[in-house]
Amino acid sequence: MNLTAVKEENEVMERHVEDSLAIIDPIRTSYLSHCGESSENMRVVDVGSGAGLPGLILAIACPGWKVTLLESMNKRCVFLESVVRLIGLPNVQVVRDRAEFLGQEDAFRESFDVAVARAVAEMRILAEYCLPLVRVGGLFVAAKGHDPQEEVARAERAIRLMGASLLQTCSVESHSKYGQRTAVICLKDGSTPKKYPRAPGTPSKLPL
Repeated sequence: MNLTAVKEENEVMERHVEDSLAIIDPIRTSYLSHCGESSENMRVVDVGSGAGLPGLILAIACPGWKVTLLESMNKRCVFLESVVRLIGLPNVQVVRDRAEFLGQEDAFRESFDVAVARAVAEMRILAEYCLPLVRVGGLFVAAKGHDPQEEVARAERAIRLMGASLLQTCSVESHSKYGQRTAVICLKDGSTPKKYPRAPGTPSKLPL
């Protein structure tokens, strides 16, 4: 279905599946340290899920997690729904929508323990997409490249505006050419102001 540039099965397993699995330990460790006594029954949203990376992989590896795959493109949602049916994953919900809209809906706003995103957008934009969906006391985890420090620094104001703070950047093993990726982990300290997330296109016109 032309969902990723990677076509070979082994490369898919190494670059996508194993990369997705690598963020599980940082999520669990950070959650147990700062958010709750158990990481077994978390509500997780994968923002801009695409081919289900990392959300679908997390749902398979952690069957106690209730995972929402948020994706705006119909073709990708059709793929995700077919995979969920084929495997029989009772802990996965596919939602076709944009994060800018879902984050303003009462049923979803500040309702998730953890929001994750991989290869979706720059960190300052991701903060506005993801953090309105995270409950106060929850986590936002962005899977980034081997050296995201400048990008993270540019995003710190946006993270604070969304009611969160940078908790840590955690290196994880990867089969990328640099041998590692980075999990950027933010803790939601307070409620996100109601005006966020803004309408589609606004963050790029009005940088945070």
